[in-house]
Amino acid sequence: MINHEADLEVCGEAESAREALVNIGKLKPDLALVDITLKGTNGIELLKSIKAQYSKLPVLVLSMHDESLYAERALRAGARGYVMKQEPPEQVMGAIRRVLQGELYLSPSMGTQMIGKLVGTPSGSTSPVDVLSDRELEVLQFIGQGHGTRQIAGELNLSVKTIESHRAHIKEKLNIKTAPEIVRFAVQWVNDLA
Repeated sequence: MINHEADLEVCGEAESAREALVNIGKLKPDLALVDITLKGTNGIELLKSIKAQYSKLPVLVLSMHDESLYAERALRAGARGYVMKQEPPEQVMGAIRRVLQGELYLSPSMGTQMIGKLVGTPSGSTSPVDVLSDRELEVLQFIGQGHGTRQIAGELNLSVKTIESHRAHIKEKLNIKTAPEIVRFAVQWVNDLA
């Protein structure tokens, strides 16, 4: 889609965060498009790495994941915008151009929600998972998808002990007492996202 635009060109692609960082260093793009779902880590962690190594590079998150869950986290990690893949192509291209021009981009509904939070107006529904860190949210999502502790550790390249620590923090923050309860909560939460 991008290559069909006269003024835009895709200069590289990557499937993992490590590959993305190497390509950014080699190709020197004007903009990085990042998805939330990547091999070995998530887009939020990649965003943090990009901002640490290439602080001036604008990043736009283009993802299938619900913006109400990830847009604010992406902006806090350094993204200049968040657009969902199911948006019409002209909206996606508009988001790319706005970020390239140094502006921020959020959908109108997400912009309203963020402004509501800023001025203290209740924006309707807040999720209990908002209290979780980015990594805890990622672990919760894996739990909800039926992954065990060892499998999550392997996916995230972390130790089993670290994953167990994240599980304990999730239980504490969500006021969940038992392991079966956290699994039920996580499965329900993942199903609600779908």
